[in-house]
Amino acid sequence: MTATEVDAAAPGSGRGRSSRAPRGGRGAAGKVMRRRQARLGWLFASPALLVVAVVMIFPIVFSVIMSLSNVDVTASGFHLSGTTGANYSTVFNAPRWRHALYFTLVYTVCTVIVEMVLGTLVALVLERLKGGRGWMMALLLLPWAMITVISAELWGYIYNGVYGVLNAALHPLVGHDVNVLGTSLEATVAMAVADIWKTTPFVAIIVLAGLVMLPSDVIEAARIDGANAWTIFWRVRLPLLRPVLAIAVMFRILQAFGLFDLPFVLTNGGPGTSTESLAVLGWRVMFNDLKFGPGAAVATSTTALVLIGCLIFLRVFRSQVDEGEAGI
Repeated sequence: MTATEVDAAAPGSGRGRSSRAPRGGRGAAGKVMRRRQARLGWLFASPALLVVAVVMIFPIVFSVIMSLSNVDVTASGFHLSGTTGANYSTVFNAPRWRHALYFTLVYTVCTVIVEMVLGTLVALVLERLKGGRGWMMALLLLPWAMITVISAELWGYIYNGVYGVLNAALHPLVGHDVNVLGTSLEATVAMAVADIWKTTPFVAIIVLAGLVMLPSDVIEAARIDGANAWTIFWRVRLPLLRPVLAIAVMFRILQAFGLFDLPFVLTNGGPGTSTESLAVLGWRVMFNDLKFGPGAAVATSTTALVLIGCLIFLRVFRSQVDEGEAGI
């Protein structure tokens, strides 16, 4: 080893200190660079965040303020005066609101359960397809991609009691016209069928993505241990699919609880108020009855119920997932 190399390797030599200094400098420079990149990212994202704040956050905040205010409607518009809780008292004591809440809850639970079962079955079938899976997925997405108002009009044509397709098929069998939208129970079932037809493909695609990402070694180990297909699905694959199913359920709860366009177009909340959801009720109170305070209270309470329900669901589902992972 030469003297130059010894001097360079010596701990106290200046050459050794100079070799360590750039590393510290690079660390500090890296932190500064990351801060600059973060500020630059926020700068680029600020226009989109501003649009989100204006389009989404401001209406929500204004709706909450309106629900807690006295709203005076005049020929020139409306203005807020004072703070009150009378709007919520009026809404919560109204039988119409309780009926809309009951209908929305029952409709959400029933449709989400059916969609999860059918979507999982469809996903299992798609997983086993060797060829043509892409075409089948494209066909499945057509109902979900269709605008709800358009699909509601199509189903309205099918359900029409005079010239509808369903009436033409059942009239020779029963001997009279069939109007499924004419009674409360039949109208609810008909609306649920239209909703399930549209949103089941969405659930199927999410579950299929989860099935594709499952670890194959765990499934193969269960198969080697002698487990049949049902046991593998129920004891291995389904517990591993819980996070994916939780996402699908949460999205569907958010969509189903805010049900508006399908009953508005298909049944208009009827017959009577039997298929009137909370969203339809809020629209009618606010824009038909011009009661902006109670209408805003309906909208705000609906949003609060959805948020509370989703938080409870996620908490329960997270505990189940943790127990399933501990069992595995």
